[in-house]
Amino acid sequence: MEEYFSKIVALTDLKQNKPLNEIVFEGLRDAIIQGVIPVGERINESIYSEKMNISRTPVREALRRIQEEGLVEYVPHYGVVVKKITIDDAKEIYQIRKALDVLATINAMKIMTEAEFEEMRHLLVKTDEADESGNVKLVVELSKEFNDMIYRFARMPRLDVIVKKLRQYLVRFRDISLTEDNRRRKALDEHWLLYKYMKQQNVEMLTAIINEHLDFSEIFILQTMERLEVSSKKEKENEK
Repeated sequence: MEEYFSKIVALTDLKQNKPLNEIVFEGLRDAIIQGVIPVGERINESIYSEKMNISRTPVREALRRIQEEGLVEYVPHYGVVVKKITIDDAKEIYQIRKALDVLATINAMKIMTEAEFEEMRHLLVKTDEADESGNVKLVVELSKEFNDMIYRFARMPRLDVIVKKLRQYLVRFRDISLTEDNRRRKALDEHWLLYKYMKQQNVEMLTAIINEHLDFSEIFILQTMERLEVSSKKEKENEK
């Protein structure tokens, strides 16, 4: 635990101007999603509260909320442990994402102003320039900004909150997918197509591009998860 607890403390910044319960919840949740706390690890309320120098109550409340999201589970006579995000979980997340992304994109398309379309076009140009210069980190950041922009222009804040939570489950794998040249260029081309068909108010083509975009991302991430599973099994076998 000592090896990764400094990272947990950094994610759980108690100096934030938020209620303590919310800070602890967000910090522990991020630590689990980002893989800082290993799968199968027991989360002991007493130890965590002692390390954070807080009472056990906010830790207990955070674990209750995290358990409701399915990120941890209670094992009788043992305690709360971190659950693994499975391939079936990833498939379900993508199925939901497809429906919600189509909803948000169509809603944005109907109400966006010319100024907002120009802001989107400018972002895509900036992303292409970053890609051409080989700045992969910036491409990843700007691609996230493009996805966020669609939800911002859709003016559906509740939907935005739901989708951001879904994205976080696969954040470790999503960024990997954009570091590969072929996948990254395809994703950027699809972003341009989304912009084009949003301007044309073409619902049919928008839906097709969104599904294709997420299908390709899903295949890549599932393959990555499968490779990591195989690698993990081999490591465990070697340890025996």
